[in-house]
Amino acid sequence: MRSHLTVLGLSIALCNGAWAQSAAPATVISDSVRLRDVVVTGQYTPQSLKQSVYQVRTISGEYIKLRGATNVLGVLDNELGVRFSNDATLGETDVELMGMSGTNVKILLDGVPLADRGSTRQSLTQIDINTIERIEIVEGPMSVAYGTDALAGVINIITKKYRGGKQLSVTARVQEETVGKEYAAFSGKGVHNENLGLQWGHNGFFAGGGITRNDFGGWSDTLTGRKKAWKPKDQLMANGSFGYTNDHLKIWYRLDYLDEDIISRGDINFDNGKATDQHYLTDRYTHQAQAMWQVNKDLSVNGAASYQQYKRVTRTTIKDFTNNTEMLSANAGAQDVSKFNTIFFRGTAQYTLSPVWSFQPGIEYRRDGSSGERISGTPEISDYSLFLSAEIKPIRWLNVRPGVRLSRNSVYDAPPLIPSVNTKLALRSNLDLRLSYARGFRAPALRELYFYFFDASHSIKGNRDLKAEYSNSFTGSLSWQAIQKGPVRLNATATGFYNDFHDRIDLATINSTDTSTYVNISRFKTTGATLSGVLNWKELQVNAGIAYIGRYNQFADDDTYNKSYPSPEFTWTPEVNANITYHFRKTETALNLSYKFNGERPAYEEVTTANAPAFIHEVRTEAFHQADFTVSKGITKYVTINAGVRNLFDNTNISNSTLTSGQAHTAGGVLPMWYGRSYFAGLSFNWNSRK
Repeated sequence: MRSHLTVLGLSIALCNGAWAQSAAPATVISDSVRLRDVVVTGQYTPQSLKQSVYQVRTISGEYIKLRGATNVLGVLDNELGVRFSNDATLGETDVELMGMSGTNVKILLDGVPLADRGSTRQSLTQIDINTIERIEIVEGPMSVAYGTDALAGVINIITKKYRGGKQLSVTARVQEETVGKEYAAFSGKGVHNENLGLQWGHNGFFAGGGITRNDFGGWSDTLTGRKKAWKPKDQLMANGSFGYTNDHLKIWYRLDYLDEDIISRGDINFDNGKATDQHYLTDRYTHQAQAMWQVNKDLSVNGAASYQQYKRVTRTTIKDFTNNTEMLSANAGAQDVSKFNTIFFRGTAQYTLSPVWSFQPGIEYRRDGSSGERISGTPEISDYSLFLSAEIKPIRWLNVRPGVRLSRNSVYDAPPLIPSVNTKLALRSNLDLRLSYARGFRAPALRELYFYFFDASHSIKGNRDLKAEYSNSFTGSLSWQAIQKGPVRLNATATGFYNDFHDRIDLATINSTDTSTYVNISRFKTTGATLSGVLNWKELQVNAGIAYIGRYNQFADDDTYNKSYPSPEFTWTPEVNANITYHFRKTETALNLSYKFNGERPAYEEVTTANAPAFIHEVRTEAFHQADFTVSKGITKYVTINAGVRNLFDNTNISNSTLTSGQAHTAGGVLPMWYGRSYFAGLSFNWNSRK
């Protein structure tokens, strides 16, 4: 087992893992219970994961390559507690972590929070998978360290970094994949991914860049004609970076660019020979500059600044097949340009006073601005924060991490004080207990405050009087290193969590109107437990886990319905996952079988019918199994081929017994989960000259 650094958080990534020269990444899946991993997640200095106060899940770059993933969702879909929901109308996917939706999950790129235009985390599908070194997940509120939106946890995307010395590397990748039974070579039907990258470093100076095309041809399902159930998506992603490093200082700049086109074609109306098409066009620029200065062995100072520009264009056209012309639609809401921009700065210092006391003070500033046809005015929101945490080790077996964040916002009422405390106790040499309490909060998004959209099928407006959501969360975990002898390593971790949310922001219909707006009306809770383990034996690694997650039923405490329609406080959903990886070293071949069972998800909804009182109805989302099988083999020193089968159980849509349509772009009957069993094959080239 080869050790490597796992990095999460801006100050830590800058100070340690992003730049340290370490062993090559492990060739098997990383797991949070592996003792030899060195973790800097929220730590002031690198240390073994066994000593960390946090539980961290790490997905290695080697595993990402083995999966043959073309986006981040294709890597996370096998993780316990992670679920996705697809918006068939907009062609987008949102993420859920441990029972909490994407509004409460913070997405970071090298520790910098990514801007999204609303509650859906589009950014997860807009990151170049070819630039990723690893992905790290920390569950539970991280609001002291990362501010708003980190109630459920954070997902940090760590990009590949310069490792020192003299280096020149060239990488290239071509991968082709079917979409169900649909495929056309290199363009159109199917998934087509091509990448070219270049990295250079010498005498402390380094630079690099890359470009990726990711083309998804869509999927028709049972539809005929031009319309597709899954919208075609064409992405062009480019990145570039440069910087300088020495023993005490490192400074670098990185730019990521995205050009995306999601295409929604309409069927031809044979009465007039016309069809209505829509394009959802996205331009995203992410600038970031980061620096770290190691003043002395006890003090380091880190800083990061970023500027993000996010433009979303909705363009609706009427195509006339009779005379082969095309013109812009004049219908209400058919054309839109929405612009979002974010300025972010974060500065921290890490100071070790003694072996018992260490401190990390920090400041953070964020300004979000927006404009567009569906935004009322040109609003701006500024947030100012101070935070401080300490690490206290009074005795050998105890590590306590208290922290607090103070925030002030220019628009909404931010929680004045956000505290947290994390504790790690070494009960025995091979048994560790971690307990934590944290208060989290989520700021209202710009769209929730200022959104204004009225057309034939939408009547939604924002609410400028919204307050921030907040939560009280408790987590605990027990890690046991059962066997650590020779080639056999067996570790297990049991966790439990409870989250209580207040002032949750939700859509509600204004009385006597058809208009919906955002209000602080909902209370929400999640609770659950997981049990996971990893077995390493020679060239075999087996990861397996089970989770049981409860989500709050909002009608359980409603006296209006409780007497006539009693219902439980929580609805429960089981999950099971497993990953089996085996390496044939002599032939440079790796096999991976990944599996996940997503259990049936019950819920309750209010149903209102004409001339009858409202009632509570239990709904259920169907359980489903998912599995992938992949093979990777080195052909030459520089060339690797990989191939596999995705969605072995041939999932498409799963049933949903809801009687109401809920929010915009949701529907009862079925939920789109996948587009059938698919096959892929790829070729990778990696030439690296390093001294």
